[in-house]
Amino acid sequence: MASVKPNISLIPIGRAKLEALLEVPDGAKGIVLFAHGSGSSRLSPRNAYVARVVREAGIGTLLFDLLTEDEASDRSNVFDIEFLATRLKAATDWIRHIGSAQGLGIGYFGASTGAAAALVAATDDETIGAIVSRGGRPDLAGPALPKVKAPTLLIVGGEDTDVIELNEEAYERLTCKKELRIVPGATHLFEEPGTLEEVARLARDWFQLHLRKSVTERRR
Repeated sequence: MASVKPNISLIPIGRAKLEALLEVPDGAKGIVLFAHGSGSSRLSPRNAYVARVVREAGIGTLLFDLLTEDEASDRSNVFDIEFLATRLKAATDWIRHIGSAQGLGIGYFGASTGAAAALVAATDDETIGAIVSRGGRPDLAGPALPKVKAPTLLIVGGEDTDVIELNEEAYERLTCKKELRIVPGATHLFEEPGTLEEVARLARDWFQLHLRKSVTERRR
């Protein structure tokens, strides 16, 4: 898959303008929106790596900031899951009107609190084809968990014991197609050799399978 020059955009949401990097390969099978977690941004090297692997599989990516710099300086915003989910839904509506992304199956990739925002946002949009959580806090989605319809993959590091427990609890509450994958030897940020590569492989395969299905099912 040939590399694609990123389209640097501003997503207008109310009075805010969120910075974004949009890359859609020719003939894309779908597009994945990356919802970053606390202390992260569209420039996260970990999510940038996963996004590149996803694009190499022929799936577009949108990496964007859920909060402006001023908003992110208020820590209460970082953990306001409903607010973050509203931003993600607005970005989803925006991407549907972008020429290169129109008609594509849409997936969400969430990290940390971004994973909870993705799950909450998906409960109001049955067209979301797949969700992947990396080291996420799906437990923070609370009562939204049983309402999620999109196939959901939870990925956690094997050494991230507290987060494993939180993911196991959330996994039990999900009623959609779901998987929980634990990456051996990985801590919360998947900094150990080979662990982020495994995250990217798992995410790529999940989106390849389920975004293709979501597009096919909508055309019937």
